[in-house]
Amino acid sequence: SAALLFPVFWQFLLAPSLPFPSMPAQGVSSIMRRLMIVLTLFLCAPAAARAQGPNGSVVGFGGLTFSNSSVFGGTTTAPNFGGSVSVDLTPNIQAIGELGRLSDIKPSLYELVDFTGLDLRISAWYGEAGVRFITSPKSPLRPYAQATAGFARLSPGLSGVPGPAEAAINTGLAFFKSTEPVLGVGAGVMFEHGPLAIDLGYRYKKITADSIASALNVGNAYQVNEARFGFGVRF
Repeated sequence: SAALLFPVFWQFLLAPSLPFPSMPAQGVSSIMRRLMIVLTLFLCAPAAARAQGPNGSVVGFGGLTFSNSSVFGGTTTAPNFGGSVSVDLTPNIQAIGELGRLSDIKPSLYELVDFTGLDLRISAWYGEAGVRFITSPKSPLRPYAQATAGFARLSPGLSGVPGPAEAAINTGLAFFKSTEPVLGVGAGVMFEHGPLAIDLGYRYKKITADSIASALNVGNAYQVNEARFGFGVRF
């Protein structure tokens, strides 16, 4: 079943070359090659199961990233948005692609800056692709789990500084911009009826940073939890 295939795919995608917390470029290339192999194998599967009715969807989504604050306690949130495309490969498997923006993924340590009246943010545009495994393919309610890999463009910024100093600071922060690998898993429920597609789900993303961007997070990976709601059409 799809639920049983999901952990097998994730293990194949990550093992054995990935030292997960710190990912060199070779590790990213290895993951992308394996992802393409899996997608190619699925695309070569017989198309008879996909021949009836809509076999894909385009969904726009919005939601919130959230994390537990280690500085003040409680939960901090930030908005996100994007769009995704999915195509049925078999009744239980979809190929998926996604583009989106995370408005703020800064570590909770930087919440201390809020008391100064300044607003420090680390935003990220990202693109990723992967495979989604679906249960109950013939039901309007379709629970799913998925695994993805891609890249994110990290961009720090600071606002609230009076005078021309803000422009100078942001010019300096531009040196911290970088493109980093991102891995993700997720789960949710897709409601599909006629041309309508509604997605309610959770995503976890891990953005590894072994360049200068890692200095903004004390050498650690950026870990993002996200709740989202999506609305789109089937084709």
